Amino acid sequence: MKLSIVIPVYNSQESIYELIDLLKKTLESITQEFDIYLIDDGSQDASWQKIQEVCSKYIYIKGIKFSRNFGQHKAISAGIELATGDYIIVMDCDLQDDPSYIPKLIEKVKQGFDIVYTKKRVRNHSIFKNTSTKFFQFIFNRLVGEKERSYDEGVGSYSLISRKVADSYNRISDAHRHYLMVLRWLGFEYTFVEIEHKERKYGKSSYNLTKLVNHAIDGLTSQSDTLLLLSVKIGLLIFAISIAAIIYVVILYFSKNLLAGWASTIVTILFTSSMCLLTIGINGLYIGKNFEQSKNRPLYIIDKEIN
Repeated sequence: MKLSIVIPVYNSQESIYELIDLLKKTLESITQEFDIYLIDDGSQDASWQKIQEVCSKYIYIKGIKFSRNFGQHKAISAGIELATGDYIIVMDCDLQDDPSYIPKLIEKVKQGFDIVYTKKRVRNHSIFKNTSTKFFQFIFNRLVGEKERSYDEGVGSYSLISRKVADSYNRISDAHRHYLMVLRWLGFEYTFVEIEHKERKYGKSSYNLTKLVNHAIDGLTSQSDTLLLLSVKIGLLIFAISIAAIIYVVILYFSKNLLAGWASTIVTILFTSSMCLLTIGINGLYIGKNFEQSKNRPLYIIDKEIN
């Protein structure tokens, strides 16, 4: 059994050596056939220099440097495409994903599962990030509505997939992709392993408010057309309310000599105008996604490779 470990790296120069030491101890206790893929996603610090150093020390560590920052999920896609293992483990580089759980992931695979997710008992992130993540999961689940494509609270990218799943994942040509959402869409037998999420030892998360919002919108519009259907339903609802309001105004006009010039008219205009803009914006997002997909550009550009 050969294992491949895929690790996106972004501004994590402090954690690389420690992560490799932990992985080495864990993997050597399981198998002698393994390799580790460190994908530098356009880091602005000395991450690539650290990757070069560990690659020169261990032949089984593969260093990949993107030409610029393409995003975490593109880095994961690159690692899965390059990995040669029978099983592929995806994890973060910030030491919050503990490699000591890998044997438990392997146990689940031996039971016949093709995908093993990890579920964090408690997320050791900031209150803001935990709250925003839960809010996104709630909204996404309600909008998508399909159990196999929904988010599970506490599930992160730390996971194990079989070669069969990896080959299927590599067939997906979506320009906009989210690792977990693609796995949900693929299906296959899956299970969960509960883990403890460690506190972040170095630096801070690169996901600020803007990135989290963009990530959420990108995920919703690239994986579901529910927002389009929702905008149509809202339009129909406003249309029904408008018809009822017109009938009501006509009745008042003939029964009580209603005078023109309601203040509510302005409110109605503002409301309907905002809904029109919202609907146009939603359609624009989907058109933009189609535009990006139609370019047929590669998901990422590799600048340098080691080993």
